[in-house]
Order: sequence, then C-alpha cells, then structure tokens
Amino acid sequence: MPENVPSPDDGAIERLRALVRIPTIARPASGPGPRADRATFEALIAELPTLYPRVHASLERERLGPDPEGGPGYSLLYRWRGSDPTGAQAPTMLMAHYDVVAATDDGWQHPPFAAELVDHEGEPMVWGRGAIDDKGALAAVLEAVDRLLATGFTPRHDVLLLFGHDEEVAGTGAQAVASALRERGIRPALVLDEGGAIVRDAFPGLDEPFALIGVTEKGITTLRLRVEQLGGHAASPPPFAATERLARAIQRLNAAPARARLDPTIRRMLRTLGARARQPFRALFTRVDLTAPLILRSLLRRGSEITALLRTTRAVTELNAGHAANALPEQATATVNVRIAPWSSVAEAVAEVRRAIDLVTVEVLQPSEPSPVSPAEGEAWDDLVASIHEVHPGLLVSPYVMMQASDARFMTGISDHVYRFTPFRLSAAERACLHAKNERIRVSAFLEGVRGYEALLRRR
Repeated sequence: MPENVPSPDDGAIERLRALVRIPTIARPASGPGPRADRATFEALIAELPTLYPRVHASLERERLGPDPEGGPGYSLLYRWRGSDPTGAQAPTMLMAHYDVVAATDDGWQHPPFAAELVDHEGEPMVWGRGAIDDKGALAAVLEAVDRLLATGFTPRHDVLLLFGHDEEVAGTGAQAVASALRERGIRPALVLDEGGAIVRDAFPGLDEPFALIGVTEKGITTLRLRVEQLGGHAASPPPFAATERLARAIQRLNAAPARARLDPTIRRMLRTLGARARQPFRALFTRVDLTAPLILRSLLRRGSEITALLRTTRAVTELNAGHAANALPEQATATVNVRIAPWSSVAEAVAEVRRAIDLVTVEVLQPSEPSPVSPAEGEAWDDLVASIHEVHPGLLVSPYVMMQASDARFMTGISDHVYRFTPFRLSAAERACLHAKNERIRVSAFLEGVRGYEALLRRR
C-alpha cells in the first residue's frame, strides 16, 4: 500500500474510538436511565449507520427493549439474511453491549471518554471506558460483517447481531429480544457473547497462551442485609448498635465461605490445560479424578481469580448507615453481590448466608440462577474453535465457567449452544482494568478479534 494512504485497519480503529467517545453509562433503571443520559444512547444509535453504512444498507435493524417513556427500545437486533431462501436453518447470533459502567477522569492516565490512541509498553492502545467491555466486541463484530459484505459474502443461514443497552445493570434489552425470538419460533444454533479471552499466566504450570470459552456462567443475586433499631443521641449508645450487629454479620459471612468443588466443566478445563503444563502439574491435572482433593486444596491458595471458579462467592459492595455524626442510625444496610456456582442455586446460596449470620434481615433482590452448561463438542463448538485456530494456529482452547454475568444468560432458553468468548488477547493487567481505571485494548488484539469474528461467520 502506498505511503500516507490509510489502511482499512486504520479506519477500524477510528470507528472504535468514535464509539468509545460516546458516554453511554449504564444506570440502575429499566431503561437507559435519566433523560440526560438518553441523548447519549440515541447518539450512539444514530452514529452506527454513519460509521458502518454498508452494514446498515444490507442488514435489517430493529429496536427492542422496554422504554419507560413509551419510545423505541434501546437494544438493537440486526438480521443478515442467509442464502437459504426459506430461512429454515437456525441462525447464528453474535452479541455485545454498548452500555458501560461509570467513569470519571480521576485516576485515569487518559480520560475515559477521550478514546486516546497512545503507545504503552511499545504497543499502540486505545484507552477508554468500554474499549474492552464491551464496545470493543461490538465494533469488532461490525467490522467483521462489513469486511465480509465488501467481498460479496453471504452466510448460509441468517446471522443475528444483538447489541444490548443495559447489560451492566439489568439486561432488560436482551430479555426483550429473547422473548421476541421465542415468540417468532427462532432458536439460534450458536450464540456467542462476551466472556473468556486469550490469556496467559493464568493457570499453574502453563507458560503458553490459551483461549477460555465460557460454556456456562454463574448465577447472580443481590442480597440486602438490614439491621434496624431505635435512633437517639450518639452520646448514649446501646451496648450493641445496629452498625455493630451488621459488622458482626459481615465478619461471620466472610468466615464461612461457600463450599468449593471441582465440577465437570472445571475438571475438563484442568485436563485440557494440564496436558500442556510442565511437570508435576501435568501429572496432577490430567489425573484430576484421582487427585481432586489435592488440586482443590492447592487452587484455593492461588488467589481470587482461580478460587472464584471453585465456589459461590460473596462480596460486600455497599454499606449505608446514619444521617449525622452525632446521631445513632435507625437502620444499617449492606449490599452483598453473590455469584452462584453452576452446581448450586439461588435458594442454596441464600440459605448458606442465613445460616452464617443472625439478628439481621436478609432481602433477596434480582435473583438469577446459574446458566445451563452448553456442550464443548458438536458443530457449533467445533466452528468456534476452528475460527480461533484460523487466527491463532495451534492455540490451546478450553471450556470454563464464566464468573461474571452476561446478556447471554437470557439466551439459554432459546438455544442449547450459548458460549461466552471474545477473540481478544488480554494480559492480566488489561483484564484487571475491566470496571476499573485505565481500561484499554491493544490495537493488535482488537484487529485479531475482527479476524476471529470474520473466520467464525465464514463457517456459518
């Protein structure tokens, strides 16, 4: 290519940056949030046809999802018609979401909604909220479709693209789409949403990179711990105040973690990754059915990222009490975020919490059960693995349990093959920036992701 002529990859990066600049911050409401935020959602929806005109000229688009003011929904469902004129074949669905968690400039090396393109450790990176979670995936999917359209490619059967608007708070948009597809009798043969990635240095004894595909995801439930008492002056406190009772309950909860186990998905992951690990890890992991007690004890000492795979987790995320420095609080509350292991249930997780504490009211909010396990074999799985190998020959690929919640959980009622994987290479430092400061993605990783989605679509 002649010098000074922009490449298609340059355009792809600029389109990603344009999306990151729009602050579509998720709010805890049924719609996109207060009126002040609705404009940013509308701005992104309006910007997509400008950034991807070929996609919008070739695919059908509809807006779905509840809107408290009676307008069109904010989640976007695209249909790319396949070559089968009857449309009888089950479609492929690629998913992403364009809402992001809140961010301010405080503590960021580059402002979260400036989408600056800056070298970091020798590689150009796009910095900004949503660069990975999850506008990176949304942009990569659209780039892949656009590039295939430019070549005249038509998929064998329909392709659906679902871009949710409130995954970070409720997922009502994805739920509405799932309901609409169920009513239309549509059952996707493959659903792919965010989840695992290509990682390294995340498994004991394994020095090479590997891809993790989520075949299930943990359930998610919010618990509200509440203690009430009569108020009064802080000069004459009771012997056991509301805040003290709540603090004791939290301590007891932390002292009684949920039971840990190696379920069939984790055992398969251990065998798969262990087969390429160095000794003695190889012998230990490939014989997991015999060595499970030893492995479990060992993994539980290896830090939060590993141990969260093995049990239901609980995290106290909010504390609230009192209204004045010199007044006793009449109520003290704690919010507990519970991620429920696939072998457990909401009822069991709540029962374990109630057994661990006393003198505290436990409210269950927004319960969501763990997802069914999709098979790590068959045509859908094989196509996904082959698409990864097309971009990364010989890469080790394994199923795993996704610890976060995604919009994909709402699709398990209409598809038996729901997977959670984004074809990006992510370092431990990059993974640590999700929902945190300095979120960023390497340009090379993003472009590899585009190629990964292209490879998958060519097989469908």
